This record gives sequence, structure tokens and C-alpha cells, in this order.
Amino acid sequence: MPVWTHYFAHFVVVVIATISFGITFQMPRRHYLACGLTGAVGWMVYIFCVELFALSPAIATLVATLPLTGCARFFSIRHKAPVTIFLLPGIFPLVPGAGIYYTAYYFLQGEQELFASKGGETFKVALALALGIALVCSLPLPGGHEGKRKS
Repeated sequence: MPVWTHYFAHFVVVVIATISFGITFQMPRRHYLACGLTGAVGWMVYIFCVELFALSPAIATLVATLPLTGCARFFSIRHKAPVTIFLLPGIFPLVPGAGIYYTAYYFLQGEQELFASKGGETFKVALALALGIALVCSLPLPGGHEGKRKS
């Protein structure tokens, strides 16, 4: 099987999953495709960073969050909608849900070493996610879209 089919399958699944999160958040239908593409951009960058460049999950998350947040900002301007409509469902594929679960599980089981290891890794991924969003959202938009209000 060609290698591109592996990445195409990732792309299709993450678009569907991200749109599903958008549906859960009762996003207007006109934003579905943009939301799915936002999530797919982030996930594909993450997968490429981990599988092709052998980056750690935390660094890959930081790198993937940058274009994901950029796409969310782009679509928010293009669709004249809040950035959170695209950003929240878009980051779900990158959120370390399993890491959070296993951190709590190891804590409850009294496995201190596994708890500390998994907790530290999960914290790094969550921090990378927040840092990537903050970095991109702190950049001014071209054309002065920030802070303009219609009178």
C-alpha cells in the first residue's frame, strides 16, 4: 500500500472528527468545511513532525498549533465569525486526552513513577498547545483587523 494512503486516511478521519466536534458545539453549517480543514492542518503537521521528523509529542504539538491557529484566524476573517468557532474544534485532535486519563489513572493506582512521567509529558503537550495559540493570536492581523469596530 502506498504511503500517501496512510496520510490521506489521517486527513479524511480528522476532517470528519473535527466537523463532528463542531456539530457538538452547534456550529453553523456554513463553517463545517473550514472547521474540518483547520483541524486537518494541525493534525497533518503533527503527524508529519512525529513520523517523518521524529520530534517529541510536545514539540510536534507546538509546531502543529502554529498553522492550525493561523488557519482559524484566516477562516474567522473570511467567514466573519469568531476565531473560537474554528479554533476549539480544530485543537481537539491535538489535546492530550489519553495522557490526562493515564495521569489520573496512575495517580489513583498509586504508581508514582508512571504518574510523574505521564503527567510531565501531558503537561508539556498542554503547555505547547497553549503557547502555540498564544503566539499566533498575539500577532497583529494584516490590514488592521484587530480592534476595529463599526460605528
